[in-house]
Amino acid sequence: MPRITLIALDADDTLWENETVFRWTEARFAELLAPHGEGEAVRARLFETEKRNLETFGFGVKGFTLSMIETALDLGGDQLPISVVREILAEGHRMLRHPVETLPGVRETLQELAATRRLMLVTKGDLFDQERKLAASGLGDLFSAVEIVSDKTIDTYRRIFERQGVRPKEAVMVGNSMRSDILPALGAGAFAVHVPHAMTWDYEHAEAPLENPRFHGIETLAELPLLIGEIEAD
Repeated sequence: MPRITLIALDADDTLWENETVFRWTEARFAELLAPHGEGEAVRARLFETEKRNLETFGFGVKGFTLSMIETALDLGGDQLPISVVREILAEGHRMLRHPVETLPGVRETLQELAATRRLMLVTKGDLFDQERKLAASGLGDLFSAVEIVSDKTIDTYRRIFERQGVRPKEAVMVGNSMRSDILPALGAGAFAVHVPHAMTWDYEHAEAPLENPRFHGIETLAELPLLIGEIEAD
């Protein structure tokens, strides 16, 4: 019978809205580049640029903004108006100032879990922006530890569990991304709980590991306390 001593949670699109802000900005970017390409083609070009730049810029708004500028220059060439570049930079600034909107029931669920469990936040992206969003969310007091990492890999989770002094089989990772939250956490030996979000970046999609007995799925975070009890009773 497993005993879960650590619950690690993703932040973006698990605790608060994030991808919606990127989608709005992406739509605005397509409008700006309309003279140089059809909307879907512009979005596809941007996505390819983002993926190519991840190793250089990492995840987050700043890398996204640089990828928008690079894509705009690729599509518009030397004839691209400087006003378009200025507007792209302005959109990046707006993203970094966007209010944080926690998802329904998140605080209540975390409070219930924190009463009996140790909670930690494991998120990736730009350090300053993730710290800003955590502070603005008002949820920081519910976590005993916070890890802001450049990427989420099997080794990342192994190091986190080691630093927290827990065995992987005593930990569960909760998040909306199969690629970043679920598969590497399972690979590190932990339990993993997928909480879907209506908008998840295409890069974060992967096949659900349905054959893995440590994989679980719920529809909303509010179901997590009951699921933890079921895992321990199994």
